[in-house]
Amino acid sequence: MRFSDFVTLQRGFDLTKTEMRDGPYPVIGSTSIIGHHNEFKANPPGVVTGRSGSLGVVQYVAERYWPHNTSLWVKDFRGNDPKFVYYCMQGMDFARFNAGAGVPTLNRNHLDSLEVEVPPLPAQQRIAGILSAYDELIENSQRRIKILESMARALYREWFVYFRFPGHENHPRIASPLGEIPQGWEVGRLDDVLVLQRGFDLPKASRTEGTVPIIAATGVTGFHNEAKVKAPGVVTGRSGSIGEVLYVQEDFWPLNTSLWVKEFPKGEPLYAYYLLSSLDLKQFNSGAAVPTLNRNDIHGMRVVVPPRDLQKRFQDIAGALLAHSRMLDLKNKNLRRTRNLLLPRLLSGQIDLSEGTGLG
Repeated sequence: MRFSDFVTLQRGFDLTKTEMRDGPYPVIGSTSIIGHHNEFKANPPGVVTGRSGSLGVVQYVAERYWPHNTSLWVKDFRGNDPKFVYYCMQGMDFARFNAGAGVPTLNRNHLDSLEVEVPPLPAQQRIAGILSAYDELIENSQRRIKILESMARALYREWFVYFRFPGHENHPRIASPLGEIPQGWEVGRLDDVLVLQRGFDLPKASRTEGTVPIIAATGVTGFHNEAKVKAPGVVTGRSGSIGEVLYVQEDFWPLNTSLWVKEFPKGEPLYAYYLLSSLDLKQFNSGAAVPTLNRNDIHGMRVVVPPRDLQKRFQDIAGALLAHSRMLDLKNKNLRRTRNLLLPRLLSGQIDLSEGTGLG
């Protein structure tokens, strides 16, 4: 059937940042929640996609919400299952309907003649149920990942910020240039804990497909077949974007836009990671146009250096938490891969839900 017979899309409603009033209702933009408001414009369930600025992301909303003017929202599902509509729209290439010369723009009228394969409602519900089961598993794992990461971060603060580490009662506080610290700890330079090194050049033309992550200033930017650094590693931005710090749990290639820790003289990787994360690295920007971080500007910073054996205990405990987190993340990647393979096959009818396929 034609897309216009499948659902009715409507442009979202204008709402500037200054007009937003703190409230319980999410304001849905082209790719995500951009704020909250004290009024809503649409009831759940909702399906929203980008209209201006960014195209292609489809969002499912399970609460009352305000669809922003940068979005298109489904005003009428025309008797179709909302979750099925959500997954069906995920399989559509909205970017090819871009009507904007500069800013990507989606005109809903251009979608009206698009042909959509729409099965009967019971089949829609079964398809939605299968794909929702994958999403629920992914969401559950994502919640567990956040808890594990929060536990590791809280342990760092408990031991190394509030000084409530095991046996702290036996370590009276002593004066130091950075304030009181436990007896047996010392104040040193940042490069006593970690030594930063510029990443390695790797033009796209020189990359060979593989499983080794290429780490740029803000995260993974691709994959290669060769690693330059053994895990665990700590990476931060050198050029283009600075301030974000990454803990890498697999062998990797740090790109030339990054700085990576090549030595931990008096530190352990996780203590170094959280210490570096706690610093306001943006204040050391030395680039006039492109944000740039010169490692020599921060190596001399005064920092607290805890005893190595305490850092190792922290590495063992927090490292186990983050290893579990990484395992869940890998599981999620596999679930997403499977779901994404199933999506077009279910929507096209390649998988017959009436047969004993084990699905649905």
